[in-house]
Amino acid sequence: MTRKRIVVSAVVVAVLAGLVCLQFREWRHFDWGVFWDQTTDTRKLYLLSAVGLIYLTYLLRAARWAVFLRPVCRTQARRLIAPTLIGFTGLALLGRPGEFARPYLIARREGLTMSSQLAVWAVERIFDIGSFTVLMTIDIFTMDFSLYPVLERYRNDFLIAGVILIGLVALLAAGAYVVRRNATGVARWVLRRFAARAPRLAQHAEQKVYAFSEGLNTIHDLGSFVQVTGLSLMIWFLIAVAYRQVTHAYPSPLRELTVSNVVLIIGFSMIGSLVQLPAIGGGMQAATIGGISHYFNVPGEIAVSCGIMLWLVCFMAVIPAGLILAQREHVSFTKISRESDKPQEPEIEANPGN
Repeated sequence: MTRKRIVVSAVVVAVLAGLVCLQFREWRHFDWGVFWDQTTDTRKLYLLSAVGLIYLTYLLRAARWAVFLRPVCRTQARRLIAPTLIGFTGLALLGRPGEFARPYLIARREGLTMSSQLAVWAVERIFDIGSFTVLMTIDIFTMDFSLYPVLERYRNDFLIAGVILIGLVALLAAGAYVVRRNATGVARWVLRRFAARAPRLAQHAEQKVYAFSEGLNTIHDLGSFVQVTGLSLMIWFLIAVAYRQVTHAYPSPLRELTVSNVVLIIGFSMIGSLVQLPAIGGGMQAATIGGISHYFNVPGEIAVSCGIMLWLVCFMAVIPAGLILAQREHVSFTKISRESDKPQEPEIEANPGN
């Protein structure tokens, strides 16, 4: 582990410890017996259906990546299912360094460069952010806040957040358009702007601009754009339905939450996921639990149980399938973690298969 990784991990641990302390100071009379009873009494069919929906989103992600690859190779979505599941398993076990697994395995399987698939990954993130923003914006501007007194008090804050999200996506889209139209000009501007102060950073940023431009070229026509957009919206809608299934596995008031309500909970989860420890999480659970308890007036014991269950179902349930496939593909997650500290492309032990 590098010094940088140690420092980052120490900061994350400190932040998570602070979040946990603040949360449990608020619940001075937390009843662990009630927590355990609520967890064991969940409706298991709802949880299983949520796991099934999450696995379906992985299949749709493989199909979306296949659309991205059309300009350079004609592949089938089924060939990308294993790299997708292994990649998300790496993300669950290793944190962000695990993201290297998916683009690398796809690149190797399809005979493409790693940089081209990292560019696809970057474009994929824009569609994910945009799709979630669409759902969140519709949710914020159509939700009946009067049903939840706490939400009603923060209504203006949520509306402002919706406007900010729209602005952010518009800015990302505009930036992507400029890069796609004139990648060389943007790369040269970045190099001139930062070369004097940080030459290595400037060169790295220049390379990223070219790589991102290459990824944008994967959307080669209107039909592909429509397909990618439709798949992205479907992925995030299914994630929202999976969240709803998990909340409905619990008694009231969680059982009354709608898909519209859980979109807000997904937002809390995404914010919390910015502060995560590999295989442990922490930030996601803390933010989700806090949002469920505070905004939807859910007792602390049920909120903690639901927050942990959402993490297990929506983020960790991929691990069994991913580990089985990783063994079959001869993928070393340890090597992924080690290579993630290096600037060059990671070399993962993998059998590309047929």
